Amino acid sequence: MCGIAGWLTASRSFDVADLDRLLLAISHRGPDDVGTYIDEDACVALGHKRLSIIDLSPGGHQPMVNQNNGDVLAFNGEIYNFRELRTELEGRGARFRSHSDSEVLLMAFQQWGADCTQHIRGMFAFAVWRGKEKALYLFRDPMGVKPLYYWCPPSGGLVFASEIKAFLELPCFPARLDARALGQFLEFGYSFEPERSIFEGVRRLPAGHFLRVEAGDEPKARRYFEPRLLPKNADSKGNEHRFEEELFETLRLVVREHLVADVPVGLLLSGGLDSSLIAALAAQCGPIRTISMGFAKSQVDERPHAATVARFIGSQHEEVLIAPEEILNSLSDTVPYFDDLFADWGTVSTRLLYAKCRERGIKVVVVGEGADELFGGYDVFRQSFANTPIEWWLFQLYRQYAGQRHGGYYGAFRSIMREYLEVTKSDRFAAIRLFESRNQLPNNYVMKVDKASMSVGVEARVPFLDQRVAEIAYRIPRGQLLSRDNEKQILRSIASRQGLLPDETVQRRKCGAGIAANWMDDSGVFRRYAQEKILDPGSWTTALGLGNAMNQYFIGNRRGHAFPRAISVFRNLAWRLLILEMWSKAYRLSPSVG
Repeated sequence: MCGIAGWLTASRSFDVADLDRLLLAISHRGPDDVGTYIDEDACVALGHKRLSIIDLSPGGHQPMVNQNNGDVLAFNGEIYNFRELRTELEGRGARFRSHSDSEVLLMAFQQWGADCTQHIRGMFAFAVWRGKEKALYLFRDPMGVKPLYYWCPPSGGLVFASEIKAFLELPCFPARLDARALGQFLEFGYSFEPERSIFEGVRRLPAGHFLRVEAGDEPKARRYFEPRLLPKNADSKGNEHRFEEELFETLRLVVREHLVADVPVGLLLSGGLDSSLIAALAAQCGPIRTISMGFAKSQVDERPHAATVARFIGSQHEEVLIAPEEILNSLSDTVPYFDDLFADWGTVSTRLLYAKCRERGIKVVVVGEGADELFGGYDVFRQSFANTPIEWWLFQLYRQYAGQRHGGYYGAFRSIMREYLEVTKSDRFAAIRLFESRNQLPNNYVMKVDKASMSVGVEARVPFLDQRVAEIAYRIPRGQLLSRDNEKQILRSIASRQGLLPDETVQRRKCGAGIAANWMDDSGVFRRYAQEKILDPGSWTTALGLGNAMNQYFIGNRRGHAFPRAISVFRNLAWRLLILEMWSKAYRLSPSVG
């Protein structure tokens, strides 16, 4: 696990100092080691900041050079099937000098080139410089767990980095916000278009895509992962238990692989179905440590549920309590790590929790993210039961995603959903699942996991987002996942039939509370803090013309406007504006409307 950065240019427009600047900006991602590779004649540079997880010896140092053909690798992530892949490559004549998964990846690229993604299973963002082709390759994992950004400077070529803040350190980078991304952030809490980042000109490499670029080329991302979808109305009778058995055996394998590390591993346990199922499967592999988080001054406290699961599976269990004051005290330190702007408040609280894990010597944390998006766990999936005309259905779906508001990005949302409906043969459930897993998940929810964990030098692993699990999920029809009064039914069935969890955990419904949003209404200290930031005369709130709405919320105690007025949930907008105010200050950006 690490941070990577570098460039390929047509001229010597960057130097060693620029690479140092890029790496310094992402130094928190890899506190254990730093390495660089520079070929001045080829105008290429790769940099690496290492968080040592597998093979802690110098043998895992990067950038790693293949002594056979000169390929150079800078790799962020984990390859979970590296042991079996190493055996296969050794059978093909490969010889290894270390025990790291990085070297396995490097040899896999030598063997299969860009098609190595068809063989590796893991979470990753990596770069390979192939000197004999004079080409730079960039890859991002199928589900987008690891981020990767790139920018094409006016002088030509391409600069890349694990975090968008790195570009701010380059003297030639023009830091201008993308107005469209900012608008989507205010409506959705993030930019839902896969390649659009918060900075104008900086692109995300979408999940499941790669780039091959030569100096002077115009980069064009190409998709390498396309899930095989179950045909709409396919007869799944007789397949119910086949899907369940396949998923159970795959999850067992994947969880076992996710526990492999040369450092201590812990599991975050909320007491909900997803994290509890992962913890129960992990407990079958041997003794485990689980950690749960509670929120003071909130009506939501899942610690008793987590404790019940911990007793049932026999884990070594600990609890951490988070208070509103701790969120306030850590906000200014945390907000810069929001990086490519998104508003998942859990980034603040989970960063505190990851820091507590690191204090306890836990360097790898296994989490339950991803199950809701793949297995129909959110309330939005119930929209698939609607039989309303398609245009009205899309509009209502947009309102639900946009926080019960009608805003300015319906056209972009509609275009994406229309494409998904075409791919799925008008299967509304499958179309929502594609939006959740291709747009919402990699650009919002797993960014919380990545940014919060890496900011304190902890690696977070997500078994549900392993490609092998996702491939099964995409083939499971709605009837095995969702009914009108229950969700994620196949996961509940696995937990129940295999005796993995208490009945009360299996039957428990999703909590899904927005604690920070609640504190915006209920916590006087939190509310006063937010009000001061948001209603400042020189704030983004004023520049964006949202002062009247926020005055109504903070001073008039109005909760929102009724449809069809633009904003119907003021506290959601207030949280996003608070993040925007603090983020822009940390990044030294003045309020403007583009």
